[in-house]
Amino acid sequence: MSTSKDTETVKDTFPHIHPNAEMQKKLSENYIKENRHKIDLFYKKYWDKNDVSGGLLVAKDGQIIFERYAGYSNFKTKKEIDVNTPIHLASVSKRITAAAIMVLVNGGKIELDQKVNTILKSFPYPEITVRTLLNHRSGLTNYAYFFDDRKIWDQKNQVTNQDILDVFIKYKAPLDFKTDKHFAYCNTNYAMLALVIEKITGLNYRVAMKKIIFEPLKMDHTFVIDYEKEYKNESQSYKGNYRFHELNHLETVYGDKNIYSTPRDLLKFQQAVAADNYLTPKLIKEVFKGYSYERKGTRNYGLGIRMMEWNDGKQLFYHNGWWHGNTTSYVDLRDENVIIIALSNKYTTMTYKSFYLATLFGDYPLKLKKDDLPF
Repeated sequence: MSTSKDTETVKDTFPHIHPNAEMQKKLSENYIKENRHKIDLFYKKYWDKNDVSGGLLVAKDGQIIFERYAGYSNFKTKKEIDVNTPIHLASVSKRITAAAIMVLVNGGKIELDQKVNTILKSFPYPEITVRTLLNHRSGLTNYAYFFDDRKIWDQKNQVTNQDILDVFIKYKAPLDFKTDKHFAYCNTNYAMLALVIEKITGLNYRVAMKKIIFEPLKMDHTFVIDYEKEYKNESQSYKGNYRFHELNHLETVYGDKNIYSTPRDLLKFQQAVAADNYLTPKLIKEVFKGYSYERKGTRNYGLGIRMMEWNDGKQLFYHNGWWHGNTTSYVDLRDENVIIIALSNKYTTMTYKSFYLATLFGDYPLKLKKDDLPF
């Protein structure tokens, strides 16, 4: 539920993330040239040929190796996407929501294993903790499916985060499974985490994220969208043929989505969360470990970050996103201090192929076909 303190002059009385300039290192010209050429081949094969509308950025040690933008933020007006064009991050927003939660944990404002009903007093699920929201082991049902029932919700009205909680209480929405029994990716978890952020900070999510993360890191082109006031003036969402993607009654839910950003701003964010002073060493380990081993396989989930884990101990961290026409990918190669960011506002699966670029920087045993790599 939003508070009345929706201003930019609110006093900073809570923990926030810290910028980190030490990650910036000088790469050799030969290293940059060689890798830029290979990434350019990738871009031509997957982005140029498929008319991707958006931006691709690859950086190592804080230094940009490759960066390119194409397409339109507004196809009707032919406004081109450039380095300063914010694009809807879709579920990559979860990575940033989780970071805000971890900063509050680090600052002693909440605890990872604190029961959510000690924060949100009306929350009707006594076994769910902050941690099980973060790692998608809560058992909560997906609000998107719940609110598709027209007997429950008039879809002429936008759904808010508080509406989700209120409706779940009213209709006694059952858990899909017993809390912490297994993993099930669910947007409801992060809608509830946004309410936790609001309750703890006394600010609405939009302002809290600005104060905790965006302002300290000088992410000047990053914001949580105010749908009713700002949507028409920001990057639009398109189907693959540049037809405007229809909207629905779920546009105003945040925490799981609705952060807009640029590749360069996400690079600033990545440098901060890759730093040793982001959290205590113990909490950093909590973020980047897998929690779900009920099923065999390489894929797992930490606290706000997906991962691939192999038997030799190699790990690849990432988060993908999709909302309407927006598809996004955030690939974090922690061992090599490399970040790969792909954002598009026109539907495409090419953004997800950014995983292939991991093989340029480390020995990642991805299951690729012979012709997947153009270099």
